[in-house]
Amino acid sequence: MNTPDVNPETPAPAANGGPNAAQADPASVSEAASADMTAHLEKRVTELEAVVETLKSEKLSALAEAENAGKRADRRIADNAKYAVSNIAKALLAVADNLSRALLAAPAETRASNDTLKNLATGVELTERELHVVLENQGVRKLTVLNQPFDANFHNAIQEVENKDVPNGTVVQVFQDGYMIHDRLLRPAMVVVSKGGPKREAAPAAAAASGVNTSI
Repeated sequence: MNTPDVNPETPAPAANGGPNAAQADPASVSEAASADMTAHLEKRVTELEAVVETLKSEKLSALAEAENAGKRADRRIADNAKYAVSNIAKALLAVADNLSRALLAAPAETRASNDTLKNLATGVELTERELHVVLENQGVRKLTVLNQPFDANFHNAIQEVENKDVPNGTVVQVFQDGYMIHDRLLRPAMVVVSKGGPKREAAPAAAAASGVNTSI
């Protein structure tokens, strides 16, 4: 009985299918690739969602800034319209001052003895009253400062006088009336302030505006 020749260099067949059995299972390779792709896509989705959130935040911020800018512009336009007459109103105050001085030059007893002067004074009074109405319609109000505490925000002190009958720092005389236009100072009042009197008690915060008269 002849024994088949066996080449010692030829590898013997391996169990369970030989050398091809060491190759990876195609199904396992496909699952691994699919898992890698899924992880990559999930990472990419997370990155894109972060970008979207950033863009949304920037958009909201830009919209808020645009809205605020619009409101600021509206306020500036409103303020410009509200205080547009400030310069002309301040000039008219000088006219009102001159009318008041003219009336002071014609006291009541002098008018009573002179019909011409009386009629002239009546005309000046009417003119002064009409001028004040015009100013009031533009938001101009006179400050009530006599016997009020001195306030550098509204008053311009031109002199101090000794007066022990009123608290120190009281307005005892007004040389020129002060005026507000809406909530802004149009012209400070020129006043004389007392000194040498008792110390003034702290005034309530509500009285800090030194009293704006509702009519002029």
